[in-house]
Amino acid sequence: MQCDRGSAGVAAARMIELGREESLALLAGVSMGRVGFTRHALPVIRPTHHLVDGDSVIISTHSDAALIRDTSVEEVMVYEADDLDLIARTGWSVMVTGRASLVTAPLKAAHYRDLLIPFIDRDLDEIVRLHADLVTGYRLNR
Repeated sequence: MQCDRGSAGVAAARMIELGREESLALLAGVSMGRVGFTRHALPVIRPTHHLVDGDSVIISTHSDAALIRDTSVEEVMVYEADDLDLIARTGWSVMVTGRASLVTAPLKAAHYRDLLIPFIDRDLDEIVRLHADLVTGYRLNR
């Protein structure tokens, strides 16, 4: 049996597709990722923290972050997080794509704000719910 080797002579990892439930469980196990959205018709990617609540990814942001342009319309966004070991060439990556909207119910928004502790010295007063319409995940195994 022949094994593919990378440029450094290290065996290449196998990429295994993950199911929806396993992907969401992996995403729930980390607190940081990247949100992708459109601003002025161009793609924008920003690091942020998150939590998973059922079939939704919840993030907090500041009110002038431009994640949601029109609060009455759901925006399409993507959220990605991973846990990769660059030395062993193993790990996983999960991407969630779907409709995003502001959480406007005061008690629900306050609940999420309590759970999402900001990493930056700024009030993150807006809570965004990204519904997991499409979930893709991959694991790298040796």
